[in-house]
Amino acid sequence: MAPDSTVHRLLRTAEKRPAHPAYAVKRGSFWEATSYRDYANEVRTAGRALMALGLPKGGATCILGFNRPEWVIFDLATMAAAGAPAGIYTTSSPDEVLYIVAHTEAPVILVENTKQWEKVRAVRDRLPALRWVVTMKDAEPIDDPMVLSWAAFMNKGSLVTDVELDARLASVEPDGLATFIYTSGTTGPPKGVMLSHRNLTFTSDVAAEMTGGNASDVCLSYLPLSHIAEQMFSVHGPATLGSTIYFAESIDKVADNLKEVQPTLFFGVPRIWEKFQAGISAKLGEATGAKKKIMAWARGVGTAASAAKMRGETPSGLLGLQYRAAEKLVFSKLRPLVGLGRARTCVSGAAPISREVLEMFASLDIIVQEVYGQSEDTGPTSFNVPGRTRLGSVGPTIPGVEAKIADDGEILVRGPNVFLGYYKEPAATAEVLKDGWLYSGDLGKFDDEGYLHITGRKKEIIITSGGKNITPKNIEAALKNHPLIGEAVVIGDRRKFLTALIALEPEATARFLHDVGKSGHRAHEVPELVAEIQRAVDDANKHFAQVETVKRFTVLPRAFTIEDGELTPTLKIKRRIVNKNFAAEIEAMYADDKSA
Repeated sequence: MAPDSTVHRLLRTAEKRPAHPAYAVKRGSFWEATSYRDYANEVRTAGRALMALGLPKGGATCILGFNRPEWVIFDLATMAAAGAPAGIYTTSSPDEVLYIVAHTEAPVILVENTKQWEKVRAVRDRLPALRWVVTMKDAEPIDDPMVLSWAAFMNKGSLVTDVELDARLASVEPDGLATFIYTSGTTGPPKGVMLSHRNLTFTSDVAAEMTGGNASDVCLSYLPLSHIAEQMFSVHGPATLGSTIYFAESIDKVADNLKEVQPTLFFGVPRIWEKFQAGISAKLGEATGAKKKIMAWARGVGTAASAAKMRGETPSGLLGLQYRAAEKLVFSKLRPLVGLGRARTCVSGAAPISREVLEMFASLDIIVQEVYGQSEDTGPTSFNVPGRTRLGSVGPTIPGVEAKIADDGEILVRGPNVFLGYYKEPAATAEVLKDGWLYSGDLGKFDDEGYLHITGRKKEIIITSGGKNITPKNIEAALKNHPLIGEAVVIGDRRKFLTALIALEPEATARFLHDVGKSGHRAHEVPELVAEIQRAVDDANKHFAQVETVKRFTVLPRAFTIEDGELTPTLKIKRRIVNKNFAAEIEAMYADDKSA
């Protein structure tokens, strides 16, 4: 049997379709494509260069930067050299960069530019294993003996032969470690999810089967490549299918790039779909007279037609006639305006999405299929596939994977996509891998037709509407370092940004009010005290990535109590009750989220 890994698939694709475009980057006003032949050669050259820099078999590398060809080349080159790459979010703080680079003991890290280099430079004295920093193309020159430009790095490839690289490639085992995905745990620092080559190839094959993927597919790469979902769309899926990836210029240019590329497959976190919804709704609201009536009619037809298609049926009879008319008059013109003119499959994942958003898109003949899973099972557990989609659910279990509900409602998963374990954390691994089953930490139920519905989460992790997993306890602990803060509860699940409810420490507050001459005043209304809490929040924010920073806070008029149900007898926070009891205060912090 031929060896199988994402790298092997890339090399085979390059042999079968050498001239087919592998990826494209915008240069000026034009998209410049690179063929699969050249892409494969770049990966091989980079693999040899890593070996020349001393990357041992089984060693790790790190990558810190926005989506670029160099990101995926370096990622696959590490695997080609029988190593394992670890992506780091571009919003990470120096301390977070330090943790991942130190935890993996990576001797080499790829950074996008001087901004990301500064994060490494700030902590490199505490990284004894780190020997080299490589910069991506077009980065400003950095005068440091540790730093190599991309060109200088690739030139190192001449120091190692293809025979030596091929020997490394031949040593790659299907069940061997392929990559690290660092994801937040319920407590403490992030955990290194270890995925095998088989995890990646199996999931790629299943994803291709469910979406009908093929070599003519086009995707836009813009979500963080540190996330397994984006890696599937930008790295592993394309190598399997031989499809083409367009790299977005920046997050700010995604909307423009989407209209230019018109991808056939599009993956978005709920925040992206919410932005689309807001923009489309605003445009639809401008319609008047006959246009408004036509749009209302078309949306009614779209809702009915989408419902039929989600059941696996083709709109027929009167509905079929109406649908074809609505497609010609409205839908065929609207989809290209948002960049979905060619979209065959639209996916939402990484966080829960509201049914109302999905229904709005369905009324416009855009069926957004929700996927559910986690890094620990290489992305998908269940998926609303074309022809078998139910809004409000996260779809049936994917082919080849088993899922069941434990007695306490927890979702358990077993299959070739389940990870190897957490790197260097056997105890944490044993908590979630039991008798071959992955204990997801999520609560759910299956309906009578096999669709999975998520009902809650056992693990205390905030998932923002942008799909970022955040551990609130770390942030809350940092806030509580200030003597005035007795308790802090971070809010942000399904929200665009984080906020915090602050309960004051009574004795320290009394002393503070006395010192500022405001004894007897309502503490949460004293400007000097609120300003002091703001300084505490600002100080805590310095230790976290941008997405983890608290943007707004509310100083509560009272402390949390056992009597009000907010604390357990052992004084642990009951988040559900806190959210309920202070719902008005929470909503007030999000009343105008555009300014945050």
